[in-house]
Amino acid sequence: MTTARRDTYTPETLLTVAVQVFNERGYDGTSMEHLSKAAGISKSSIYHHVAGKEELLRRAVSRALDALFAVLEEPGAVRGRAVDRVEYVTRRTVEVLVAELPYVTLLLRVRGNTRTERWALERRREFDHQVAELLKAAAADGDLRADVDTRLATRLLFGMVNSLVEWYRPHSGGDREQLADAVVRMAFGGLRTAV
Repeated sequence: MTTARRDTYTPETLLTVAVQVFNERGYDGTSMEHLSKAAGISKSSIYHHVAGKEELLRRAVSRALDALFAVLEEPGAVRGRAVDRVEYVTRRTVEVLVAELPYVTLLLRVRGNTRTERWALERRREFDHQVAELLKAAAADGDLRADVDTRLATRLLFGMVNSLVEWYRPHSGGDREQLADAVVRMAFGGLRTAV
């Protein structure tokens, strides 16, 4: 990582560095010293931008969560048949994951050891719950197979989507729309009663 000049650092560039270090070392394994070295600025300069390490974590996971929850408010997520809405949300979730990969990766790795991590886990559960409700509605409409438990389908769907943070790299080929289409085809090809 190149060292940035002190006068060019902003809260946003500091956040980018912090997320990279958190993902490499783990949040618990990252100290303010690690962050200052990675950023090429003093610890006191970091404190000029944020109150501390946990504020950086809160900003990072908020960025990921805000992007995910914004999907639930888009027209494709709120209008139409439930099965079409849940497919839309799945597609857009993949696109958000790819667009915000470091931030979503960090979000998926929080374990609940701090107040911010517990808050992030609760928000993730709320997002998952809203998608599960869409799956239930699609099943009630007869658009999803009745022989697949919706709780299991929800877990499998999120397992597939969330696993992308472990192997997807932007330079690995394929764009986010192709990736999202593949996820939707794989998941709902097996879940829909009629394709």
